[in-house]
Amino acid sequence: MNKQLNPMDKFNFLVGKWHLEYKVPKSQFSEEDFGSGEGEFKRLLNDKYVTFDYHAKLSGGESSAHGIFAWDEKSKIYKYWWFEDSGSFMTATCNFVDENTLCLNWHESILVQTFSKRENGNVVLEMRYPLNKTDYEKVLEVIFTNR
Repeated sequence: MNKQLNPMDKFNFLVGKWHLEYKVPKSQFSEEDFGSGEGEFKRLLNDKYVTFDYHAKLSGGESSAHGIFAWDEKSKIYKYWWFEDSGSFMTATCNFVDENTLCLNWHESILVQTFSKRENGNVVLEMRYPLNKTDYEKVLEVIFTNR
């Protein structure tokens, strides 16, 4: 008997508790900043969703957020909803470019974000903004280390 694969299994490299190290370079979006935090990816509701919760303290202040990843069976694409404690919220469409890299395209902006697993087991989140046809400016980097 052939067991059908759960599309949410692709998130397995992210599931768990993480220590977060933030590097925010000076950009059109913010001043240079740095800090740390804690985050956790969890599978929920019969493995139909993966959530991401974090709390971070940077030199510019503290923040928390809650995110929800889901597989949209109808459109055959991953979707993401992001809610910040500031009251801001956004949505993104996602795709795995390989077994260790998740890319997000934010709907309300032209920012592109990736979660990439490294050989040492860490995960690197990068948020980038297009400067021209081929170059992207990094506006955020977060190093995830297993706790």
